Amino acid sequence: MDGNLKLEVNVENSRKPDTRVSGHVKWFDPAKGFGFLVSDEGGPDILLHANVLRNYGQGSVADGSRISVVVQGTSRGLQAVEVIEISPPDHSDAAPLEEFTGVSPEEIAAAPLQPARVKWFDKAKGFGFANVYGQPEDIFIHVEVLRRSGLSDLFPGEALALRSIESSRGRMAVEVLAWESGLA
Repeated sequence: MDGNLKLEVNVENSRKPDTRVSGHVKWFDPAKGFGFLVSDEGGPDILLHANVLRNYGQGSVADGSRISVVVQGTSRGLQAVEVIEISPPDHSDAAPLEEFTGVSPEEIAAAPLQPARVKWFDKAKGFGFANVYGQPEDIFIHVEVLRRSGLSDLFPGEALALRSIESSRGRMAVEVLAWESGLA
């Protein structure tokens, strides 16, 4: 597709090439490999393909997450071509997990961010495990921690960064982030 045709398609969709848009995730299905965003400015839904999300360092994103992307118009509508930023959905009204009762936000923030790999995760069961590099014990990951971290699913072998605490059941993730966060 040459630049002129691309520009015509973008004009047709009332967007300039490479327009930055902020909004929220309407839904995203990692199994299907795509989902849709809704712009704060309104307008048509914006396609978010799994490859664009993976380029940002994540394999999934939770419904309701705040997101900032670069979009382009295509013959099929608006499509995200780059993710700039993702913020987890607001869960201030959600009850805390039982295992985190008595754990302050300061304690969570003070836990070291560690690079890890997903051992397995079953969204239907609502939990899974990851291995932190250089540590023999598994880290338990609850699906609600994923949602609060802005993710919706994890895949075996997926690289990520996490913060964990000791709970009555062993090490538990309290925050799960994209891999690049653990490298900083």
